[in-house]
Amino acid sequence: MDQQAQRNTEEPNIENPFSPGDQGNLLLEAHLEDSLPRQAESLTAALLDPIEEVITHYPISKRSAALPLLHLWQNHFGFIDESGIEWIARRLDLNSIAILELVTFYPWFRQKVPGKTIIRVCRTLSCAMAGSYEVHEKFCKSTGIDSSLDGHHGMPTSPDKKFSVEFVECLGSCGSAPVCLINQDLAERVSLEDVEVIIKKYS
Repeated sequence: MDQQAQRNTEEPNIENPFSPGDQGNLLLEAHLEDSLPRQAESLTAALLDPIEEVITHYPISKRSAALPLLHLWQNHFGFIDESGIEWIARRLDLNSIAILELVTFYPWFRQKVPGKTIIRVCRTLSCAMAGSYEVHEKFCKSTGIDSSLDGHHGMPTSPDKKFSVEFVECLGSCGSAPVCLINQDLAERVSLEDVEVIIKKYS
């Protein structure tokens, strides 16, 4: 066998970028997500009725209803799965990629299950100067969350699934910084001492 033929029969030596532990974690995460029921298979009038009502507000271009529908969907289910993206796209006569682009562009939208209580800490200038970074760190430490994790579309969540903590931009209450949004409740002038009180309240 000549050298060229030998090279063609040799298997390529491709280094595995993941360690066995990484592969196990990725497989487990994929299994957990696949085990969740598809959201589009459990639609009820509680969601369908407001969806249809919102679409009537955009008679010229149904595409303009995409963002309101995504908000309705996430408020109902807590996050937006692949079936939700596909369902909304079909309802608005769009390609799925048009909806996926919105979900992946706006940090507010989530594609994974968040904790029961979502803590959003403002990090814009007024809050940052008033100590919001320290408040965020305390929330993470108190709930067992790695504060260095990137929360974009996969909110850092505590091991017990009770809390998710993320940074957000301006919450519109600069005069009472630092502020946090706890689910839908605005907490103003949050101190480090307040963190444990808030966690206890929402546990």
